[in-house]
Amino acid sequence: MEIRVLQYFMAVARHENITKAAEELHLTQPTLSRQLSDLEDELGVQLLVRGKRKTQLTEAGLIFKARAQEILSLTEKTKEQFAKMDELVAGDIYLGAGETQAMACVAKVLAPLRRSYPHIQFHLVSGNEDLIYDSLQKGLLDFGLVCRADAPRTYVFRRIPHDDAWGLMMRADNPLAVKEAVQRADLLQESLIVSEQAMKHHELDHYFGSAAEKIEVAGTYNLLYNTIFFIEAGMGSALCFKGMADAVGSSRGLVFRPLDPVIYSANYVVWRRDQVFSRAGRLVVAALDEAFSHHA
Repeated sequence: MEIRVLQYFMAVARHENITKAAEELHLTQPTLSRQLSDLEDELGVQLLVRGKRKTQLTEAGLIFKARAQEILSLTEKTKEQFAKMDELVAGDIYLGAGETQAMACVAKVLAPLRRSYPHIQFHLVSGNEDLIYDSLQKGLLDFGLVCRADAPRTYVFRRIPHDDAWGLMMRADNPLAVKEAVQRADLLQESLIVSEQAMKHHELDHYFGSAAEKIEVAGTYNLLYNTIFFIEAGMGSALCFKGMADAVGSSRGLVFRPLDPVIYSANYVVWRRDQVFSRAGRLVVAALDEAFSHHA
């Protein structure tokens, strides 16, 4: 299976039309069709449903599309890294993170490095923790910002000196908005929109205790911003971090109240132990080590 054939497939998936894809790729339509048929024969599955006007992906085609995107992204990243090896200090650093004010701590470390080495480019990827770990494992990210220090034999973790406080973001007309803090009993009367990651990894179970099964979950989110529209519409109130609630909710008239007793989530910057870094990557590791290695 060749990279160029993956590119051919992605062009067809993008245009949903073999003729248009062939024009983009500067190939004849029969040549492109033959390449795609050979790919299906190699995989032993049908990837495309060929119609007169539209070419659609089968279920196997959708799965293959996701894998092809990952392979092409990693290929491009590898080319960029080797293309810049001859420069003094240059390269692309890929950093994945969820929505947390701990990013401010990381930014303060990386900004001086960028001023000293202006040929380094930082690429931020937003996503939840599961996506970040998956992308680190596949080599699509160099560094991540996470709440859980899992698999210490596989990853290096550095604790960031910022813990996120949990609380409830709600409409200003919610009766709980008049309180200074929200208790567990209050939450049992609310329709809650909860972090999908927190639900999956039972991060709030110790707070709710035996009452965890009694909470009403109206929905889940992986990144907070779009949740504000659900809150505004009256679907529920969101359990989330204070700093991000202040950032995305206050401008729209939503309010945040901390949990009582307050609970926190730690933050770590992480990278793979077996990662072979470029010179730019090694400088980032050194900067992060210097800034955060002394934090327990």
